[in-house]
Amino acid sequence: MYIIKKHFAFPRIIYFLIPIIIINLVFTNFPSNSVEISSIKFIGEATLPKGLIFQKTKVGGLSGIAYNAKNNLYYAITDDRGQKAAVRFYTLKIDLSKGLLKKDGIIPVSVTTLLNKNGQIFRPGETDTEDIALTNKLTIFISSEGDAAKLINPFIKEFSLSSGKEIFTLPLPNKFLPDKTNQKGIRNNLAFESLTITPDNKHLFTATENALIQDGVAAKPNIGSPCRILQYNLLNNQPEKEFLYETEPVTPFLNLIGKFASGLPDLLALDNQGHFLSLERSFTGLGFAISLFQVSLEGADDIHNIDSLLAVDFKNIKPVKKKLLLDLRKLDILLDNIEGLTFGPKLPNGQQSLILISDNNFNSLQRTQILAFQIKIETPLIKLLRRLLPNINL
Repeated sequence: MYIIKKHFAFPRIIYFLIPIIIINLVFTNFPSNSVEISSIKFIGEATLPKGLIFQKTKVGGLSGIAYNAKNNLYYAITDDRGQKAAVRFYTLKIDLSKGLLKKDGIIPVSVTTLLNKNGQIFRPGETDTEDIALTNKLTIFISSEGDAAKLINPFIKEFSLSSGKEIFTLPLPNKFLPDKTNQKGIRNNLAFESLTITPDNKHLFTATENALIQDGVAAKPNIGSPCRILQYNLLNNQPEKEFLYETEPVTPFLNLIGKFASGLPDLLALDNQGHFLSLERSFTGLGFAISLFQVSLEGADDIHNIDSLLAVDFKNIKPVKKKLLLDLRKLDILLDNIEGLTFGPKLPNGQQSLILISDNNFNSLQRTQILAFQIKIETPLIKLLRRLLPNINL
């Protein structure tokens, strides 16, 4: 009997692991398997030289950025409408190997010209490219705001990463397209600034920077704007859902020049269950107000069948949930026109890096600014274990 007991005796660690495995299985299949950003830490700032010329192009207007973990490179799209050089994106190196970003930690590597489906460069003014997202098949999606004033439609197109040639255009619901009556569609320069793909590459999300004309007002001092998040199914390349995202009202500070702009310039998918980081950016007359939010689609109403929010009872629509993570004005740095964000590599301490980039508008008074952060992402399992085992470093 002793031999049998000895043979079937389990190490103590098994008794510890079995409940963890069971809990993990439960949480993995639980509908509200929400991740959470539990901390965010600023780890450095860098800027590109003003007036930088690289491979015969003027570097600037970098409004969106994506990270390629396989080669530790970044792709940054410029919103130059083909007027300073052909429509293009840049490949960059950003050095985070020491766990922080130094002032000289950015190196341009190459520039890639975007070509239309006929293999030709886009005509000047034909695009207003704003964001870029990398797929798992060596292609990129790029969004363009178009030009509502000239009735040039926005677009979301897939391009070859290596050649820059157009592969496919995602269809846009008619409600987003501008028309001659100026009663519907995107507002000029307030369209598809954002673009992100879920880790499983099954869904792509974009959002309007401000409300569609038929949905409500554009952002004003102390007034937010009802934006639409648009979800695509990349298995059939069709739009399938839309969600209401309300930007925060922002109070201008010493706005002597009277100019104000505020909106949603980027989203970043955290997982495959509808959780994101969002970036809200405002020009307040005296510098920029930049905020990072954690966003969840859980419980939000699908509004893709509603062509006009003003035509329904607006108060009965459940928007996406938002939680403020960081007001960047609390950092001891001078903020520029931050418009893009992406994950970077894991840092030497094992934590996740996050990169933000600014669009300098090709303005000599502004900078191409890159900010780096360390963030801690916790799953429900980790959060539970932290409560159960507070003395263990997870």
